Amino acid sequence: MRLLLDECIDRKLAREFPGYEVKTVPQMGWAGVKNGQLLALAEVEFDVFITVDRNLSFQQNLPQFNIAVIVLQASSNRLADLKPLASRVLAILTMVTKGQATIVSE
Repeated sequence: MRLLLDECIDRKLAREFPGYEVKTVPQMGWAGVKNGQLLALAEVEFDVFITVDRNLSFQQNLPQFNIAVIVLQASSNRLADLKPLASRVLAILTMVTKGQATIVSE
């Protein structure tokens, strides 16, 4: 399973997902790409897109994309605030549905 971390997430969070292939938006050369185009690019190479953008599911028609979205909701997007959510993400990764957003919060 391939995971893509949004550019607003510290790349060090990738270490929290052992056994998965994890890339970041900047590593893919997609920094600055708008969400709709980003999801279209991501669905070709990734299974799950992880973001902190709470508005993504309202701004995009997620069912048209063949990628699952996980929205992390923490007090900030700092690594220290996101790391505690990683175990919850790992617990649901096999159950997320492509074309839908799943919220993981504190």
